[in-house]
Amino acid sequence: MNCRLLFFSLLFFLIPAAASAVNLPTVTFGISDAGTPAEVSTALQVLLVLTVLTVAPAILLMTTAFTRIIIVLGFLRQAMGTQNTPPNQILLGLALFLTLFVMAPTFNTINQQALQPYMQEQITQQQALSRSMEVMRTFMFSQVQESELQLLIDLTKEEQPADKEALSSAILIPAFMLSELKRAFQMGFMIYVPFLVIDMLVASVLMSMGMMMLPPIIISLPFKLLLFVLVDGWQLVVGSLMKSFV
Repeated sequence: MNCRLLFFSLLFFLIPAAASAVNLPTVTFGISDAGTPAEVSTALQVLLVLTVLTVAPAILLMTTAFTRIIIVLGFLRQAMGTQNTPPNQILLGLALFLTLFVMAPTFNTINQQALQPYMQEQITQQQALSRSMEVMRTFMFSQVQESELQLLIDLTKEEQPADKEALSSAILIPAFMLSELKRAFQMGFMIYVPFLVIDMLVASVLMSMGMMMLPPIIISLPFKLLLFVLVDGWQLVVGSLMKSFV
């Protein structure tokens, strides 16, 4: 008992002494008057950069193949009726890696034509951003449909652009997103059809047998899983997704 009392007494005196011997950093925030216009400009630039960083992931995902992939995978899970299997984390991870696989040539081009020259101080930041945007526009033009482009042009009431270079990114990006949604829903419909047939067959059999109280989805789920495994469904779905970007 005396040893414990001595131990806690030493801790009581040594901890404050050790804390006082170590200089701990502090972080302070404040607002003060700007002395020069340059200070105001720097503060606004920092605020703008922080704002862009918060929305940059969403912008990057919306201008890549991620939209189509994640929607198709979501339709697949709903059509199978497996509730939260695979989990959202698994679907998002698979969609991200498939997006990197599809966008690898585009990202490599950006790295060679924009990032590496900028890191070697061969071009300016504005030139690097312009080159990167041109590469992304090339990818989006390869996937966007003319009907969506014409819809956005008509809504903005702008003149018909003479070529692709004359079309602004403010029209191209939403048109690309609409095209991705349209194709994703088309692929989702094709995925739903075989599973819907199984649900209808199981429901008809249960009704003919008079088993009205048994939910058909409980009986149809094993058959849908069996069908999906026998036809190697993941390979078919992922393969179709990858081929749709060619």
